[in-house]
Amino acid sequence: MSLTRREFMQMLAAASVAGFSLNNAFAADASKEGDKTAVKAPSNPYELPAFGNVSLMHYTDCHAQLLPIYFREPNVNLGIGSMKGAVPHLVGEHFLKKYGIGAGTMDAHAFTYIDYVEAAKKYGKVGGFAHLKTLVDQVRAQRPGSLLLDGGDTWQGSWTALKTNAQDMVDAQLALGVDVMTPHWEMTFGADRVKEIVEKDFAGKIDFVAQNVFSNDFDERVFEPFVIKEINGVPVAIIGQAFPYVPVANPKHMVADWSFGIRDDDMQQAVDDARSKGAKVVIMLSHNGMDVDLKMASKVTGIDAIMGGHTHDGVFQPVVVENAGGKTLVTNAGSNGKFLGVLDLDVKDGKVADFRYKLLPVFSNLLEANKDMQTLIDKIREPYKKELAEELAVCDDVLYRRGNFNGTFDQLICDALMQELDAPMAFSPGFRWGTSVLPGQPITFEHVADQTAITYGTVTRNEMTGETVKNILEDVADNLFNADPYYQQGGDMVRVGGLKFTFDPTAKMGERVSDMMLDGKPLDAKKTYPVAGWASVQEEVPKNKQIWEVVADYLRDKKTIGKIELNTPKLKNVDGNEGLA
Repeated sequence: MSLTRREFMQMLAAASVAGFSLNNAFAADASKEGDKTAVKAPSNPYELPAFGNVSLMHYTDCHAQLLPIYFREPNVNLGIGSMKGAVPHLVGEHFLKKYGIGAGTMDAHAFTYIDYVEAAKKYGKVGGFAHLKTLVDQVRAQRPGSLLLDGGDTWQGSWTALKTNAQDMVDAQLALGVDVMTPHWEMTFGADRVKEIVEKDFAGKIDFVAQNVFSNDFDERVFEPFVIKEINGVPVAIIGQAFPYVPVANPKHMVADWSFGIRDDDMQQAVDDARSKGAKVVIMLSHNGMDVDLKMASKVTGIDAIMGGHTHDGVFQPVVVENAGGKTLVTNAGSNGKFLGVLDLDVKDGKVADFRYKLLPVFSNLLEANKDMQTLIDKIREPYKKELAEELAVCDDVLYRRGNFNGTFDQLICDALMQELDAPMAFSPGFRWGTSVLPGQPITFEHVADQTAITYGTVTRNEMTGETVKNILEDVADNLFNADPYYQQGGDMVRVGGLKFTFDPTAKMGERVSDMMLDGKPLDAKKTYPVAGWASVQEEVPKNKQIWEVVADYLRDKKTIGKIELNTPKLKNVDGNEGLA
């Protein structure tokens, strides 16, 4: 059972002394009682001391989660090559050590998987748009003129987003007070729907920017590349960078007339254009993924800060990247509405002289729900409440998705696919979105939808040779572990049911996967095997069930699920990697 708000506040004061660091400026001195030099713990840790004259708030990858949720951080986030041991590829104790975070503190719970179940029961849920609204309004009151940036993956990830064609999240964004947005999963609603929202709902309210989305026919930008807004007299440019690989990672036919890509040369031109039009501060609102942002920061000059998303990394403090023109701050603000980043800049003589940054965990027990936002959320959910609340089963294990190779909810999906489609092997996409479920907590249909609600959720059963299976695994592996970040697509490894294999993330393309075994026998390259799957990016797929139907039926049949046997590959050459717990 989670704490009451009063108990939470009492614990918070104690936690400040013990090392809870929602705000470094409020870090309490643990010296003995009566010491006049000790810093008093704040009554409200979200009261960040104002700094500078330009402030920006940033959330990303909320994946349509309007209510507070549980979300477990990964215990596997491997970095290879130059990325080994570097942010964001640090998990668990390695993360705590990097930032000097005390074990057992609320920061330790917010940013790592350590003791997740017990900590989640203690501290309660995170996120929720009504609670996020309260925090946004509070920060805005402390920082007049501040902007709220939405990093994308906002319109997808819930049943209500799917059923309302994203209208639920559009209305929530407007109520939250978003100023600027850039996209990724938004594109899976199709080009026409995206344009409709941008041109009608957002007109004059939210700037939708993406410098790297062009028309195939005319090689002209589909959206504005940037917007310049004045904050306390300082012209600030926000340049959008949409996810570069939409036509590869998602169905191309949904945006058939649009071209994407990293386009760092075009980004440089956009920066130069913004500067020539008077911008004194340039912010890149990115959905590249953290590793791609770090590389781009080293190549493109004139960007003061990159506020990034896509890879769901909760980065405690910005990484400072040097380039030919100076330095660029690179951040990433987690996922699921769990965090709000606050960047304060001190701009003097037309340049950024100093900064402060804080990634604030949104604890729903600590922040009151905004009444107007809660009313809107209740209205959105009302038509779907009954089906969302259906209790399907109970599991003895914590269910989660996040991690390079598999998660317990992913395993459950694979198990459902194999049983319901009568296949010895299953593939499930390495999506990073999806909420967590605590042991013993009823698994509802809403939890299933949180893992599966997409516009192309049809299940498939294909015949594949062993050689094809290996090629698929190798191809996805290169998207994740290519030594050049510009060739990474930022997801996790495809989840595999039934098949056992060995995996070397440090190997070359085509050599990472070996020792493939199915039912105790080596996978035959020439033999054909049935493989169950879902989320095909092809335009035409068989008229089968949707994945949420398959998983829900499986759970209704099982009713109770014991400890989940996680099917993960045997890893090679990862000893000492700080991205592995």
